[in-house]
Amino acid sequence: MLLVPSVGMVQQPTLAGADNAWSADVSAATARMQALHADHAEPLYRFLLRLTWGERYLAEDLLQDTMLQAWRHLDRLPTEAEALRRWLFTVARRIAIDAARARQARPTEVGVTDMTQLAESTDATEGVVAVQTVRRALPKLTPAHRAVLVELYFLGRSTDEAAARLGIPEGTVKSRAHYALRALRAAIGPTDAG
Repeated sequence: MLLVPSVGMVQQPTLAGADNAWSADVSAATARMQALHADHAEPLYRFLLRLTWGERYLAEDLLQDTMLQAWRHLDRLPTEAEALRRWLFTVARRIAIDAARARQARPTEVGVTDMTQLAESTDATEGVVAVQTVRRALPKLTPAHRAVLVELYFLGRSTDEAAARLGIPEGTVKSRAHYALRALRAAIGPTDAG
């Protein structure tokens, strides 16, 4: 009770009502996020998995970042189901693009084990075996991918030289090289070193 001089005794406002309202808001927000996660997490994860070339841990991190953005904008999220889905996928795509740009801006990390493997692989026999393994795997690639790898790695040409020789844009050479190396790794399969 609070004594106010000219009015007499007045009831002091309590925070109990505010606490209950806040608890209700938090409960509603939590319920909405749980529903959002239940409805959209799996399709978002599959989408992010494709964007990250199958890197599961990265896709999981990006999914968390996407859900965090949804939590931060919970009061402004679209209420219509399809609009909400589009919003979530757009946010996920932008977060994935930002993560890819951030990785490209950093120098490639080379661990101590990578350096020791490099030193160990100087054996001439291993080099011959590696070349033979790659040559056996090359026919499994598409002709376009094979041509780019031959130009870049076997003939030692730069991307602009390879582009001129193949009659395709330099960006296409780079993207084909990326996909070709990925396909080559898959064709070769796991190695003893990895």
